Amino acid sequence: MNLKKIIIALDSDNIHDTLEIVKNLKNDVFAFKIGYEFFLNFGISGYKDIKKENTNIFLDLKLHDIPNTVANGIKAIAKLDPYFTTIHLSGGDEMQKISSYFKANTKILGVSILTSLDSKQTKKYYNNNNVEEIVLNFAKNALINKLDGIVCSPQEIAIVKKITQNKLIIVTPGIRPVNYEDTKDDQKRVMSPKDAINAGANYLVMGRPITKSTNPLKSLQSINSSLE
Repeated sequence: MNLKKIIIALDSDNIHDTLEIVKNLKNDVFAFKIGYEFFLNFGISGYKDIKKENTNIFLDLKLHDIPNTVANGIKAIAKLDPYFTTIHLSGGDEMQKISSYFKANTKILGVSILTSLDSKQTKKYYNNNNVEEIVLNFAKNALINKLDGIVCSPQEIAIVKKITQNKLIIVTPGIRPVNYEDTKDDQKRVMSPKDAINAGANYLVMGRPITKSTNPLKSLQSINSSLE
């Protein structure tokens, strides 16, 4: 049984520093998340450098376009064989279904509401200030459209878990260790690692609290210990 729950976000424009982080932490994490910053700086070559370290990769590109365009994107991603990749659930049913059809061995996660958004923003852009209600609707459709999982904030974990009954993998960003402070933190809906796992999350995405700490490995191992 794999008890590793942490996915490390590799948000960096320095390939050498990033590879050092991967080598240092790879035995204590479930996966490493590659997002826009890394992928647009280093592309497929940088991706393969990390893949060589024999670790799971979460290629977080959040595809959102017409179904045919997303299908072609998923086909290209599948050739890279990441463990996870992402699409925006707001792209609709057909986009979700076609992503699932062309995923090969990669698991498709649907992004619900970004953790940087609060109820004021969802009222403005979704005409609904009930974030839980929006996420719940997304989760129901992700299940119908045969996606593998959902990305949601810590506040929605429990309700998504209840409605999907372990049929969707729940990946949760917005995770902050107790007493963590960062003036540049743009996450608004957050929770501690232990509380998020207890609420029902399968995997936790963490970046700065670990990678920018004075001792990343020690910080990671401390968090892992708190989850046992």
